Formats: sequence, C-alpha cells, structure tokens
Amino acid sequence: MPDYHSSPTFRLADLPSFAALEAFVAQRPCAESFEAYERELGAAMRRIECDLKARELARYDVDADLILVDGVEYRRCLKHEPKEYGSASGAIIVRRNLFRPSGGGKSICPLELRAGIIGACTPLLARQVTFLMGHVTSAEAATVFTEMGVAGPSASTCDRVPKLLNPVWEQHREAWEAALRATEEVPGEATVLAASLDGVLVPDRAAQREAKAARTAAAQQGLSLQASGPAGYREVGCGTVSVYAPPVDPTSKEPEERAPRRLETVRYARAPEYKKKTLTAELDAEVDAILAARPDLRLVALADGAEENWRYFEGPKWADATKIVDHGHASQHLKAGLVGYYGDTVDGRAEYERLRLILRDKDGGADDVLAALDRLDRKLRGHPRRRKLLAKERKYFRNQRGRMDSARYQRLGLPIGSGVVEAACKTLAAQRMKRSGMNWGDGKQPILTIRSLQQSDRWERGWRHLADSFRRPTTTVTCYGTLRCLSLAHEAA
Repeated sequence: MPDYHSSPTFRLADLPSFAALEAFVAQRPCAESFEAYERELGAAMRRIECDLKARELARYDVDADLILVDGVEYRRCLKHEPKEYGSASGAIIVRRNLFRPSGGGKSICPLELRAGIIGACTPLLARQVTFLMGHVTSAEAATVFTEMGVAGPSASTCDRVPKLLNPVWEQHREAWEAALRATEEVPGEATVLAASLDGVLVPDRAAQREAKAARTAAAQQGLSLQASGPAGYREVGCGTVSVYAPPVDPTSKEPEERAPRRLETVRYARAPEYKKKTLTAELDAEVDAILAARPDLRLVALADGAEENWRYFEGPKWADATKIVDHGHASQHLKAGLVGYYGDTVDGRAEYERLRLILRDKDGGADDVLAALDRLDRKLRGHPRRRKLLAKERKYFRNQRGRMDSARYQRLGLPIGSGVVEAACKTLAAQRMKRSGMNWGDGKQPILTIRSLQQSDRWERGWRHLADSFRRPTTTVTCYGTLRCLSLAHEAA
C-alpha cells in the first residue's frame, strides 16, 4: 500500500489519482458528449476522494502491542492487514491492526471502533444506505449508488446495514426516544393533543409458513380450511401523536375551515406484537412528555371502532381524555347499513348523504342515525339476509354512539377524523412493505423504525444517536509500558 496514506509530509500532488486527474484535464480530447465528460470527471474526482479518505481513516488506527477497551486487555494479533471499506465515494483500502483478548476470544479493530465503522461501511455511507432503505428495496438502493457513479454497495450490503443497526436502536430505544422528545418544543398555539392507534396487515414469512402447514394438514385429513382472514399476513401496529391549533373559522360552513389545524405529528410503527405493547408504551411516553410541558392541552383519543384499539384507550391513563370514533369509519358503516336495505341505488345514496351530514353536524346525530336504521330494520322483516347485514351496522352504532358526538367535538375545536393514523398505516407501513412479491421476516422492524424517524422529522437527530454509539473510546498501552489515552475525537496529525 502506498506510503502517502500516513506520510507526515503528504501533498495532494503525491496522490496517483491526482496525477490521473491532471492528465485527464490536460490531455483529454473533446468528449463524445458532455454527459460522458461529467461522468468521467466525477469518477476521477471520486478516486481522489477515496485516496484522501483512506489516508484519513488510517489515522484512526492504533499501533501498539496492547490496548484496553472497556477495561479489557487486548493483544495485537494481526499487524497492518489491508481491509476494504465502502465509502460514499467508493471502496477504500486501509491497513489496520487487529487485537484479541489476552484470555482468548473475538478480535477487534480499534480503527473501526474509533472511526465508527458500521459493518464494512464508513459512517456516511451507512447513513446513506439506511436512508435509502427507508424508501426503496435493497436492490433499488444499490442501483441508486450505481446511477450516481459510486462503486458499491451491493444489494446484500444495503439489506444488511439496517439489520446491523436495529439491535443497537432497540437496546437504547427508550433512552434515545426520550432524548429526541427533550429537544422538541410544543408550539405555543397548540390547544389539543390527540393520539390515534391502528394497524395494517403486511405479508409475513412466518405466517405464510403457518398457513401452508395448516392447509397441508387439512388436506391430509380431507378437510377444506376456512380462513378467517388473509392467510400469511400479520398486523403491523401504527400510532400517531398530534398537536392541533384552533380552527381558522369555527363558525364556517366549510368543514375544512372549522376543523382544527394540525401542527405536528410523531409517528410510530412496530412489527406484529401481542397487544401492541411496545407501540402503546411509545404512545404513552410521547403523551406524557407533551403533557408534562403543556398540561393545559386537551387530550383526545381518536380511533376507528376496532375493539383492541379501545381496550387501550379505555385504560386509566385515558380516563380524562375525550374519546372520539373516526367520522370517516362511522360513515363507511352507515353506507354499508344502507346498502343492506337499499342496495346500490340512487335513493340509497341520497339517504346516505342526508344521514352522514346529520351524524357529523347535528347534536344527537348518532341517535338520529340509529333510529333511522332501526326503522329500516323493521321494514325488512321477511328478508333475513339483508336484515343480517343491517343488524351488523346497527350494532356498531349502538356500541360507538357515546363516541360520536361530532357536532359538539367540532364546537370544541377537536378533530373528528383519524386520517393521520390511517395515512401512517398507508405511507409508513403499507407503501414500503406491501409491494408485489414481498414477504417479511426479521427485517420488518428496522425498516419501520427508519420510516418512523423520517416521517416524524427525527431522522437527523435519530441518526446521530446511532452513529455515535458505534464510536468507542480506546486506551492503548505501548510496548514500552507508556500509557496514553485516545479519545473518540480525531487527533491532530
């Protein structure tokens, strides 16, 4: 390996890549196209970047016979071994020393610990890979780097990096999420704090194996398996915490102007878990932190009619919250009930519009809607199938009527729609995890965590916690017994 990586008298002109760039600029004839010129110039510049990065990274190595890491003594077992790392400009090769515990065990590389190498990626490349993996597949992420003229990383590397980061995030999750909250301020104009909970089914590898085994067992017994839901899917839980300001015009006839203004939203998503324990704990912590700063905010629990969501919101923490069933879901149930009576007819659609507005804007609207459905039910005697469809929706309105006082909620400046969490289910989870041909194993949570940070405007600060955790202090003992401390900060040349 060239000596210029560690030479104290280094000059930029000493780099072979710099000489190649000079030759390119001085000797190159007119390019076949400006695009080709840009591409070749960029490649030449990146080669210089790689050489400079290799020289800088080499300075993070430790040249000693013994080192101490977290109080454990390590002896050098491999000296000046070349290693290739991926960087944001391409591959770089650096000599580094490896050390093994004096009592035996796994070797470590002080260079990697001090520089914060993640896998075989420099911190910046790891960040770029992780960011892209929040938006696209590993194969697509790899093609982005290729299109940008960066050699590597491969699709397998892109797939591996989030999985390396996730255990670290989960280990420190509660402390880091608390630290993120501590740096945020609740807008002064906020008057309402609303939390929502929901879920979305995503293809799950373990569930697919279980469904296949169940079908095989049923077939061997000559039975036909009746699935209660989509086979091979499990529910990803999504939760949101939002703060709202008063509406623009509470007296307006336009729903948009009398709706409260959403100011900020924090979004969470968790892989399938019993009773969504981690997700609900995150929502609890988020709400507690905001109310600690702004106890004057009015607390709202907002969800569709799913029983498991309301089991959480009926807990003691939410005793003083205003509980609201999403108006959009209620409207869907109203439509389904009317289809049970009218079918898909003009009269049915007109009645739906009339009752939907009553449900939204009239005091006691839920009672009026339920009374209307009861009248229709009495007219359906002799039609058991249609009556069964209508009965299902009547039961829904009876169960949820106490959370459907939409006219009063609007006068109080409260949200009546859970569209924020519905959007989280769609954009945070479904858009990334329900693409054609996908099935998910242990890789679900890394992607959900990345997307949660990105969609909550916490990516930059969240990444700092992750990147900093990969940098470690190292104390070295030279072969002469002289003790000196090496900080995480870059040392002067």
